[in-house]
Amino acid sequence: MRPAKPTVCIAASGRPAKSSSAARMSRCCLATLAAATVTFNLTFSSLAQAQPYPNKAVRLIVGYPPGGAVDGIARVTGQQLAQTFGQPFVVENRAGASGIIGADIVAKSPADGYTLIALAGTHTVNPSLYKKLPYDTERDFAPVSVVASSAYILVVHPSLPVKSVRELIAFAKKNRGQVNYASSGNAGLPHLSGELFKVNAGIEMTHIPYKGSAAVTTAVLSGEVPIMFSNLISTMPQVQAGRLRALGVTAQARITAAPHIPTIAESGLPGYEVTGWYGIMAPANTPADIVGRLGTAIAKALQAPEVLRRFAGEGIDPAGSTPEAFGKMIREDLIKWAEVVRISGARVD
Repeated sequence: MRPAKPTVCIAASGRPAKSSSAARMSRCCLATLAAATVTFNLTFSSLAQAQPYPNKAVRLIVGYPPGGAVDGIARVTGQQLAQTFGQPFVVENRAGASGIIGADIVAKSPADGYTLIALAGTHTVNPSLYKKLPYDTERDFAPVSVVASSAYILVVHPSLPVKSVRELIAFAKKNRGQVNYASSGNAGLPHLSGELFKVNAGIEMTHIPYKGSAAVTTAVLSGEVPIMFSNLISTMPQVQAGRLRALGVTAQARITAAPHIPTIAESGLPGYEVTGWYGIMAPANTPADIVGRLGTAIAKALQAPEVLRRFAGEGIDPAGSTPEAFGKMIREDLIKWAEVVRISGARVD
């Protein structure tokens, strides 16, 4: 009985190739190995994607110097988020250009939830003051949540002979062109608070910008500049110690932290009101589930007793929100501050 002829097949080279049980077994093993490799890779990829967010440290960029309102709120909130998620939320100060430098870093960061920004209402003022920004204020960010809101405070050095908003207005009219006021920097809401004050009161005051809340507070404490609009965080301790005299708060109603200080509106300038906000945003296109987890964690953080005590003592109101509500507020603020800048003629020096 003759042995069966080997089956002849054509190899990729075009040459005849003999098929055998060993060859078939080899091909089977290779196919099985390839399938197993694909399965492993898919499984490993799925497991990696399934790891809960966050599974490493998160950068929380602050576009302002240490010691100011945004920095303080970011650190308090970041500590709570770290406790909730079990991962560090590392605050990184990247100050400059009224928050623009920090915002630009985040706008160009990967949209994976590991780079966030804590910012202030200045974010919606900058487009009206700067001819060109390195990012789009609306399209390049994903709103996560408003964290807090706060009024600003108008204070003077004790050597200035005024004890009310009405007296300050009279003093400025009598000394036209000789009165200076300070703020923590160009284009910030404290700066625009002063510009709106000038317009509404019909007075002249020259704006003197400083680099951050700590610097401007030091300048006014020394009498270098006698007047400033500032945040309550850095200013209230000096008011309570008698080193500065408070004339009024910019809010619509008196604040819980300092009920004895009148509003600017009731103290001599009816209709005046400015309220700032602080919030957290991510790069645009950050996954909705990550934004949602962060928003839920922020809402929880704002209920922590230590956060409530800290905020109340500094005149800050916790103000969590949905991403949708935050986005709507940003759009409305862009319109509002564009009008204030136009009327006041405020500019970046």
